[in-house]
Amino acid sequence: MIDRLRRVLRVARWEVARAGGGVDRRTLAAALALLLVAGAVLGGGLAVGAVGLDVDRDVYRVAVDGDSPYADAVEEAPALTPVPVEGAELGDSADLVVFDRRSESGGVETVAVRASDTRKGEAAAAEFREAVEAHNERLMAAEENATAAFPVTVTLRYVGRTSALDEGSTLGEDGGGSGDGIGGDGAGGGAGDDGSEGDAGGADGDSTDGGSAGGGFAVPSVGGGAFGADTVGSPGSISPPFPFVSLLLAFVFLVPMNFLIQAYGSSVLDERTNRRGEPLLVTPLSPVDIVAGKTLPYVAAAVLVTTLIAVAVGGGPLSVAAVLPVALTFLAATFVGAMFARSFKELTFVTVGVSVLLTTYAFVPAVFTNVTPVALVSPLTLVVFDLQGEAVSAGEALFSTAPMALGAALLFGLGLGVYREEDMFTQKPVARKLLDALAVRLSAVEDAGLGDLVDRRRLRALGSVAFLTACAIPFVFVAELLAVATLFALPVTVSIPVLLVTIAFVEEVAKSVHLYAGFERGVFARTDRVAVAVGLASAVGFFLAEKATAVVQAVGLTELYVGRAAFGSVAGVEGLSPVVLAALLFAPLVLHGFATTVAAVGASRDRTYYALTLALATLVHAAYNFGVVSLHG
Repeated sequence: MIDRLRRVLRVARWEVARAGGGVDRRTLAAALALLLVAGAVLGGGLAVGAVGLDVDRDVYRVAVDGDSPYADAVEEAPALTPVPVEGAELGDSADLVVFDRRSESGGVETVAVRASDTRKGEAAAAEFREAVEAHNERLMAAEENATAAFPVTVTLRYVGRTSALDEGSTLGEDGGGSGDGIGGDGAGGGAGDDGSEGDAGGADGDSTDGGSAGGGFAVPSVGGGAFGADTVGSPGSISPPFPFVSLLLAFVFLVPMNFLIQAYGSSVLDERTNRRGEPLLVTPLSPVDIVAGKTLPYVAAAVLVTTLIAVAVGGGPLSVAAVLPVALTFLAATFVGAMFARSFKELTFVTVGVSVLLTTYAFVPAVFTNVTPVALVSPLTLVVFDLQGEAVSAGEALFSTAPMALGAALLFGLGLGVYREEDMFTQKPVARKLLDALAVRLSAVEDAGLGDLVDRRRLRALGSVAFLTACAIPFVFVAELLAVATLFALPVTVSIPVLLVTIAFVEEVAKSVHLYAGFERGVFARTDRVAVAVGLASAVGFFLAEKATAVVQAVGLTELYVGRAAFGSVAGVEGLSPVVLAALLFAPLVLHGFATTVAAVGASRDRTYYALTLALATLVHAAYNFGVVSLHG
């Protein structure tokens, strides 16, 4: 083990020296200078308050006198820009004008507010009204007698979208000063001091005297409270959380990955196109040692950058651990693409596709943090929880990170299948290299009679088919989770039919594509008996590995309707008789056996037959999924 580690580190040092030597020193110096200048400008802007996280700063111009009672409210509102009243023209130099009518003694007697007769003027008036209310809230919060300023005590608790009301809780009890309300579908809603819950999702919090409500969507300070929901003040000012932090974190943590995969993919492809990797192949090093050594510097860079970002936003070790599987998947997918691509042009398409797909997988679910359990599909949700200081269970952490971690390991294994001279330095099409990478993991299956079915070598070969199918489960799981995360917000009349067909197609491809590779590369004999044998072996492997998806129940994903559609075989089985449970347990095995055998028979013929039988298997599988959804309601 120590000798292998030394070999890996030797390759890693060589990769760092080679990659560093490919960057011109002047270019590196210029890049560092630009980073320093940008950092100085940004830091100085934050220090003086000229730069912030307000995306709607200085949108509307409000003409107001400096000694007006409304001047402070306008000054404190980021979206409002105060301009002098004298010479202000409504609709031209000002969107809204505040007229102070003063008495003979000089005091303000009445105030008139006029907005321009435009949509912008209406928006400016609404923003002005909110600014005045917020200013009044701050004034009352500064009062020493908090109960006089806020005589209403509010208890605010955000709960999950699918959580039910506490048993016995009602709306409207003890009406005195309670902020009752049930939020809409996955949107807002607060909870009064009578225990009524709102449907918003998030952390629990109790109010203090004076009406302050805790437990909002807040993270450690990053230039102010721009990330948090307003949970302190009167009931009318309390707002549900908006997952803006999820959007920001998705970009902050994922942007560096795109630069890393560009450098990593270029390094791998350069060794292939210029045959620089040939000397490594003739060394005593194994392909695993070579690839591990080449990848290690980029993994270290990803960990370093992720750690710096996590520290900057107030994260901890959980944030780094959550992003690491994402970084590994980025690198693994890029490695496979670089091994398959024939030119840098093809590699560009691969890296763009990898970036879009994985960013979507990590970004879309994180948008719904504190709204639905579907957010745990993305490892970035763990980052948000870490920043909020919320506890994360081991099951939730495993559910978020395990699929991508296993997927990364299997992608590296797939790329290693073609890390050999006959594939690295040839101009085979991408599809042919994919078939080579799959076929190299299979053992030969020859035609045999019924009496030879228990032959040890034959069973070992069928075992390799089942194992390779089982290895596809993480990819299937990731694809299904992405489908759920993408479709769950659509109407069920649209999302469910699309989801049923998508799930069926993904699973049938995962069970049969390597069978097609085995027939195409001559690993399997092209007979119906062999096709049935490998089809059943693939179905058994998929069935056994599929049961691992029962983990979705641990995080409540099957409480969503589309979650039951995707993972119906593990949902809604409570209270059923043992006979029914056994039937439900083995029904998927019968389905997989039939559908995969049909696709395997087509794969044993040619590509056209395989496409047709794959479509037929998908339709059969989709019909079964529809029955499962109907059964579980």
